[in-house]
Amino acid sequence: MARVVLPEESTKEISELIDVLISLLFESLPRRDQRNWARVYLNGLVRTKGKKTIRNIAGTGASSVEQSLQQFISKSPWDWTPVRRSLAQHLERTAQRPLAWVLQPMVIEKAGDRSVGVGRQFVPQLGRTANCQQASGIWLASSEASFPVEWTLTLPGPWTSELLRRRRAGIPDTARSLTPAQDAVHAVQRMAASWQLQRRPVVMEVANGDLPQSIESFTLQDIPFVFKVDGSLPVSFGGAGRQRPGPHTAPARELIDSLRSQRRVVEWTRHGRAEGAVTLLTSASILATPSEDRPTPAPTTPLLLVGAWTEAALLPSEFWITNIGDRPLAQLFLLAKLTDRVSLDFTETCEPVGIRDFEGRSFRGWHHHATLASVAHAARLLGARDRAPGGGVPGRSLGEYPGPARSAATRSAATPRPPAVLPPRPLIPGQTPRREYIR
Repeated sequence: MARVVLPEESTKEISELIDVLISLLFESLPRRDQRNWARVYLNGLVRTKGKKTIRNIAGTGASSVEQSLQQFISKSPWDWTPVRRSLAQHLERTAQRPLAWVLQPMVIEKAGDRSVGVGRQFVPQLGRTANCQQASGIWLASSEASFPVEWTLTLPGPWTSELLRRRRAGIPDTARSLTPAQDAVHAVQRMAASWQLQRRPVVMEVANGDLPQSIESFTLQDIPFVFKVDGSLPVSFGGAGRQRPGPHTAPARELIDSLRSQRRVVEWTRHGRAEGAVTLLTSASILATPSEDRPTPAPTTPLLLVGAWTEAALLPSEFWITNIGDRPLAQLFLLAKLTDRVSLDFTETCEPVGIRDFEGRSFRGWHHHATLASVAHAARLLGARDRAPGGGVPGRSLGEYPGPARSAATRSAATPRPPAVLPPRPLIPGQTPRREYIR
């Protein structure tokens, strides 16, 4: 991918913004020299041409700078979690209010076997086996912009079971080998429990095998979700009338296709493009998501299966399961499509500031680099917003969403939690002024 080079006046403005972000986000770093090296690294991520390695950031002949940056990134024991939490809280106050937390997978292909977490593994996003690292970013996403605030790095089995490899990479004793989806779900749970953020719907793609556990984990914390699933997923649904007592089980694709007569047409604008698009939607209430180890799981909240056709398609092509049952299909669909907003910002901003470029071998170094790249991403986008006419897009007022439906007994016993937020019904980000109608 071609690297974007900013004009000199833009980098100067971003450098000034970085100074502000250092004072706001890095208070948890105890020493002034640590904050100074964070400033050097952030400016390097924004200004350096080509790959954003520590050597390139330090510059030719600057061996002392390179050594200090290596120490700060790969060895210094500063905790990255308070910085990420402060970044998320700052973005909620200053950027356009996020509509969802979007999970974005990131694959980093490698030539060797020394980078932490690297291994030969099948990667669904690539459709093949690759020697790579697998990570996930949690992004605060609106229809106008998205920002990564939390990262997970998946560790294949040998990285946690082989003691020598674990020690060399500095992998914490608490780290385990999980699937990328499991790592991401745990990260969302930590954010929801302790980051003091307004709770938002979580949008992510989930493999069939990870789905029951993902639903259960989010249901326990009353986290609203929109999970993209495969059309082959077996789903259970109730029968209609005395002749079909149910429950019945069928692939998601077959159930949605059987409801094609109930489709609604939604006209919307694709992220990053001017042209409109037309999508046909329908939905069905489902009872369970069967799996081999859990043949009859029983979610404590009703689930909705949503299916989509492109305008000319004969069969539905996209499917989502959600526990949000009180919003129009158009809103649910546009929440799901915030993944396109994230993909666009990942390509245009996050990759140019070097999110994939860390070449060190330590677990701590990878997370330090990802944290600083996230701050650089925010500086780039916030700086562009401030340069735009009128100072960018102000945050929209958002309606309160009470969370997934629960029984009265459950509500009375539950501990109060921050409410999740969805846009109010009249304001659907990305939708054209033309009305949704039923075909």
